Amino acid sequence: MPVDAPAHVRTTRLDLRPAAPDATDALFPIFNDPAGWWFEPESRHLDIDTTRQFLVRAHDRWALQGLSYWTVRLADEQTVIGIGGTQRHRSGAWNLSYRIAGAQQGQGYARELATAGLAAAAAVDPTEAVIAWVTPHNQPSRRVAEHVGLADRGLRIDANDGRARLAFADRDLDPERFPFAEPAP
Repeated sequence: MPVDAPAHVRTTRLDLRPAAPDATDALFPIFNDPAGWWFEPESRHLDIDTTRQFLVRAHDRWALQGLSYWTVRLADEQTVIGIGGTQRHRSGAWNLSYRIAGAQQGQGYARELATAGLAAAAAVDPTEAVIAWVTPHNQPSRRVAEHVGLADRGLRIDANDGRARLAFADRDLDPERFPFAEPAP
């Protein structure tokens, strides 16, 4: 029987704690930074209430599903540098997410976070796929997904929002459940 993942996780350099609305002020600048959304600018948070609502949903999923996103802090100084981990999406699969503030990108933090997220999903429900939905031109995110062992399963429709993205997954995906997208003209 699946179990709840540990809510508080320490990695080599990160302190991961359940995402909650009390982190809104620290995370809004990361969600609002245009440089952090170069690959999908329409998803940028334009107001702090959008971030608060996102964090309320992420927080509620801990109680409902035993796992959700973490607020990411540098372990040695407790500075909030991002958010991510794994949580269920509408398809029932695990969504692997890693959003790190621009100033801390390129230091391996996203890989460290993604590795912890994969382990947590396996502890809670290893029967479901873990998928990192990646915009095709987002090379940094693609590299993280590949580094943690996910394979590109093709351009598919992300059931969470209906957009076409590359599905990097830990296993083959059923094309009926995760349909292929039509290539852009």
